[in-house]
Amino acid sequence: MTIKTVTVLGTGVLGAQIAFQAAYHGFAVTAYDIGEEQIAKAKQTMDWLAGRYLDDLPGAEQADVARALANLSYATDLAEAVKDADLVIEAVPEAIAIKNAVYADLAKVAPEKTIFASNSSTLLPSAMAEATGRPERFTSLHFANEIWTHNIAEIMDHPGTDPQVHQAVVDFARAIGMEPIEVLKEQPGYVLNSLLVPLLRAAAGLYTQGIASPEDVDKTWRIATGAPKGPFEIYDIVGLTTAYNISRMSQDETQLKFAAMLKENFLDKGKLGVATGEGFYSYPRD
Repeated sequence: MTIKTVTVLGTGVLGAQIAFQAAYHGFAVTAYDIGEEQIAKAKQTMDWLAGRYLDDLPGAEQADVARALANLSYATDLAEAVKDADLVIEAVPEAIAIKNAVYADLAKVAPEKTIFASNSSTLLPSAMAEATGRPERFTSLHFANEIWTHNIAEIMDHPGTDPQVHQAVVDFARAIGMEPIEVLKEQPGYVLNSLLVPLLRAAAGLYTQGIASPEDVDKTWRIATGAPKGPFEIYDIVGLTTAYNISRMSQDETQLKFAAMLKENFLDKGKLGVATGEGFYSYPRD
């Protein structure tokens, strides 16, 4: 079971990164999104990523990023996007209804050979498996942001995942320069977010309760722990739309208040984080 051709559904922050990373490592990649406006933005993102790779990766050369860009194609028609795919990586908004609707459509048009993998950061694969129509060929493949340097890939199956599918996805992750982390049983948040989410929730609580400003929360975390970024800087990188979608599904009153503040003070004003140049901070930053 060998993966050669890849389709990424969704060209947001992580979707674009996943597509470029796979293309950079020699895979033929189709980046799919719902309209031409999104595709035009994705192409701009790919050009930006090419520059980041040259800046951040030792030994990266212009020819390397040129090959990556040449390995990328784009589609707004789902059937066309997946017609030759060995692997489809879903990176659509973090809402179970949206994801299951995408999988229902995907199941109708993808070849029988195609493996499906979700890049969900919080949802369990078992919550989506039946919607795929091929649960034995479905798993989760989660990446950290800025995957070219933060190069872990968490592979988390549901109980019905075929072990050969699991191994094929592990091998693919390694082939695109990732360090595979095999999550041994379903865990909301995998390993990374099981560690990270409590930090982000605590920061949100300090903000919503008026205990400290985002800048001072971040400063405290950076100085006291030596971490390169604070939680609100991380929120901006992840994207405030994702933060909003996750927070509004919570049963916790503080998280629901945080979601409301995000919508009123940021999302409704087009401040979505790094991707739009402004969130808790303005970008680029010195």
